[in-house]
Amino acid sequence: MLSAVVLTKNEEKNIERCLRSLDFVDEIVVVDDYSNDDTLNKISKMKKENSKLKFKIFQRNLNGDFAAQRNFGMEKASEEWVLFLDADEEVSKELKEEIKEVVRYVTLEREDLVGFYIKRRDYFWGREVRFGEVLKVREKGLIRLVKKNTGKWHGKVHEKFEIRNLKFEIKTLKNFINHYPHPKVKDFLKEINFYSSLKADELFQQGKKTNILEIIFYPFFKFILNYFIYLGFLDGPSGFVYAFMMSFHSFLVRGKLYIKNKFKIKI
Repeated sequence: MLSAVVLTKNEEKNIERCLRSLDFVDEIVVVDDYSNDDTLNKISKMKKENSKLKFKIFQRNLNGDFAAQRNFGMEKASEEWVLFLDADEEVSKELKEEIKEVVRYVTLEREDLVGFYIKRRDYFWGREVRFGEVLKVREKGLIRLVKKNTGKWHGKVHEKFEIRNLKFEIKTLKNFINHYPHPKVKDFLKEINFYSSLKADELFQQGKKTNILEIIFYPFFKFILNYFIYLGFLDGPSGFVYAFMMSFHSFLVRGKLYIKNKFKIKI
């Protein structure tokens, strides 16, 4: 009835917590981008410890396209419903029970209901971050639980699931995925550099351009938006760091896009 798809790349610090929270699904599909740490060994260990739970493990190059990676995982899933979870996330106990209930109900009663937004709680430096950049996903959520063959993922980075038929309905679940990103500032910076390169490349391929004024002022206004308008200051030091880092991400995206357009070089 329910498959889970998990994308991995050097996630030895997170993968066990993620997989333990998926003990209620019928199968777990892991799509690994050729990890070179202990990720696959830890997955194999958990596979042996959970003989009743079906695992499918694939290695596939990301090639800078998260949507393609998720669509590949969905194709390999055997069950009617697919739950997408990142390796640095876990399904909360409350969400686990809610998912089991809604999948059972929808399968029997609602053929037109094909997906669910799931809200996400972010934890940074040991505390929950509730405002600023994460406010939208905390209140509205992300489409993460879908009926197979009703849509596809689009977008190489910050990808979104798009339903094939507008007559289909999507609702929002009450409970949360827990997210544990960026345990250290250096990890945060590494991810920002990686994702900003992917986003700049995607915008470049779409023919988008930028200018010096946008490079300077867009990040500044994004910080104002996240830290003041979206109340990031209420999260204390964590809120300031989050707002600053995401503004820096915006600066890098536009700076890299400008360089790609001006000099036609890969960054």
